[in-house]
Amino acid sequence: MTPDTMRRIDYWVGIPLCFLVTIWYRVLRFLGLKNPQYDNNPKRILFIELAEMGSTIIAYPAMRKAQELYPDATFYFLLFKQNKATMQVLDVVDAEHTLIIDASDIISFIRDTLRILIICRKRKIDTVINLEMFVRYSTLLSYFSGARKRVGFFRYFNEGMYIGNFLTHKVPYNNHIHTAHSYIALVRALTESSSDIPLSKFSIAEDDISLPVRHPDTKAKDRVWEILMGINPRVSKTDRLIVINPNASKLVKMRKWPLENYAALAKKLSAENGVFIVITGVEEEREEAEYIAKAVGVERAINVAGKTSLTELIDLFSLSHALITNDSGPAHFASLTDTPLFVFFGPETPALYRPLSQNCTVLYSRFACSPCVSVQNQRRTPCTLNACLQSIEVEGVFRKVLEGI
Repeated sequence: MTPDTMRRIDYWVGIPLCFLVTIWYRVLRFLGLKNPQYDNNPKRILFIELAEMGSTIIAYPAMRKAQELYPDATFYFLLFKQNKATMQVLDVVDAEHTLIIDASDIISFIRDTLRILIICRKRKIDTVINLEMFVRYSTLLSYFSGARKRVGFFRYFNEGMYIGNFLTHKVPYNNHIHTAHSYIALVRALTESSSDIPLSKFSIAEDDISLPVRHPDTKAKDRVWEILMGINPRVSKTDRLIVINPNASKLVKMRKWPLENYAALAKKLSAENGVFIVITGVEEEREEAEYIAKAVGVERAINVAGKTSLTELIDLFSLSHALITNDSGPAHFASLTDTPLFVFFGPETPALYRPLSQNCTVLYSRFACSPCVSVQNQRRTPCTLNACLQSIEVEGVFRKVLEGI
């Protein structure tokens, strides 16, 4: 299903369902049933983060915090099928505890939703931490899973963003702190007193916000070089690789810096001594990648779009001297390496979604209209011309990259 289809389902089906569940939950609570069991430590915790691969990387510190607070608990993670490889890379939840929903079509979506709810009840999930922000579908999943503890973001007095009122641990969403901090606030809400309203009356240490750094072994490195040399035999292990990712999530296509700008930048960088330009993407993005490769020329370009697995892509980042990318999943995957990152922001804000790398340069024009996509508008924008990104000039980016590598 397309993102717009899923938004419509979440709105037209989600709102009435959330309303009905709220009434039902209030009746049960009035009768003294469905006690949240605040004082009992969680034993089986399910994280829900469905749609965006990059957000799963940002959620890593929160998952580690949960494991630190509840070392005896069993952890599960629920996400969409297309994002499954992300959990394999992070290796923070056992493979058999990674739960998958196929959202490619409505039939698969309904079938897998029912299957997951059955699994949750069979495995007696007692706690759900919903990392999705004001998504009614995931909020309803948390209730129908049978979990007594349900943690999620809550609107309180904010207009819109209705998700009903059946969370047991309501965390106010703060759009002034990084999303990684917000995710940790969800986890730590489980340790707070039920009398604290709202929750999150604590500060979050920067030491809690860190990612593991992947260092590929010799075999993994050789595999990457085999792919690169198979496409362009001119490249050698002594050359400098600069990776360009010109694509972005289907959720917000306006995140893209203009393709012709990427082509011009790649051509300028390829003129530097010993530099090869590697263009990445999935198979359906190969045509855009080829546009950049042709601008650079066959001597210095390597188009690997559709040619690598996620693990191989991250290993490629590890071997590279820089990654230049839109605000998208690859920026966050590369934050698992020491590679310098140069990340374009425009419709979204780096204040919330900057990659958790200590070696990240943000390319952001700070237009008055930016950010125009947010939790409050379901990441939809009326903008048809992303001037905030188009205003970032090739020459300026070129200089920053040379200074940073």
